Amino acid sequence: MEIGVDTFVETTPDIHTGETISHAQRLREVVEEIVLADQVGLDVFGVGEHHRKEFGDSATAVILAAGASLTKRIRLTSSVTVLSAVDPVRLFQQFATLDGISNGRAEIIAGRGSMVDAFPLFGYDLKDYEELFEEKLELLLKLRDSEKVSWRGGHRPAFTNLGVYPRPVQDPLPIWLGSGGNTESVIRAGVLGLPLVLAIIGGSPLQFAPLVPIYKKAAARAGHDVSKLKIAVHSLGFVADSTSIAVDQYFPPTQASFNYFARERGWAQYTRSGFDASRTLEGALYVGDSETVANKIIYMRQHLGFSRFFLHLPVGTMPHEQVMRAIELLGTEVAPRVREEVARLEAEEQNTK
Repeated sequence: MEIGVDTFVETTPDIHTGETISHAQRLREVVEEIVLADQVGLDVFGVGEHHRKEFGDSATAVILAAGASLTKRIRLTSSVTVLSAVDPVRLFQQFATLDGISNGRAEIIAGRGSMVDAFPLFGYDLKDYEELFEEKLELLLKLRDSEKVSWRGGHRPAFTNLGVYPRPVQDPLPIWLGSGGNTESVIRAGVLGLPLVLAIIGGSPLQFAPLVPIYKKAAARAGHDVSKLKIAVHSLGFVADSTSIAVDQYFPPTQASFNYFARERGWAQYTRSGFDASRTLEGALYVGDSETVANKIIYMRQHLGFSRFFLHLPVGTMPHEQVMRAIELLGTEVAPRVREEVARLEAEEQNTK
């Protein structure tokens, strides 16, 4: 059971001061967060990808490489790479380079992303949304599986029998498929035999449970070993020394961030009642003290069967020391509880077979 953190390097206005942290400062803070996550024994750290002023994560591989040079064990992944709007050759080269710098700790989570800011920036048409993703995923997997590749598609210049370098330390370089719960994307991951990341940020996570057998059935039909498939969950949350502290520190910036983007997208306003409902046992938020968060991860793992959990933090702009404390507690208190209980449950399952 792997426990980790991911972040979008958000730089929305601070609700207490009204000031907006610079991209440069937030980037330096994220590198410190990666280092701390490694020190406290977390398994993985992910950085997202956006291309607008409210986020500083447009060059994901560069951020992760900065963390790689200062860490020893933690795995480093995109979370997610907006594959439709990137050149798969350059993407593979960047993460193969990261894999070399980190000595085999790089991963890619490929997805569509929840925002479309990359499409006009890189000259793509949204009408090609599906076709772009499918074609580029096919090329990315070819690059991973073969040193020399020939390619012809509709959205990138063709090439014949060319090598792509450097080659990664890992063979193969791990490529996950990210999904917000779309059945077609879950089936695609199964057919391709790719590990799956479910982004569960609202509603009840239990609604995602039916996707797991769909994923495994698609994989089995395609001839993949289902026992080797991995499922991860990405959810929002925060850990503090007590649940009341966690709520008091986390709700205000989270509400401000959600409502900032709600005005742009026409969403309903984020309320305290909705927040409180989401942090119940069957809600999507993991907010509380170490015991509360650990128990919720264990509970959801029993229903969803995931073997990796990403806690996304922060949402909005929070004081760096609060984020660092959350990472410390996640690594030193939450993760050991979860690993111990999951190991006990797995042993019980084995004994009953």
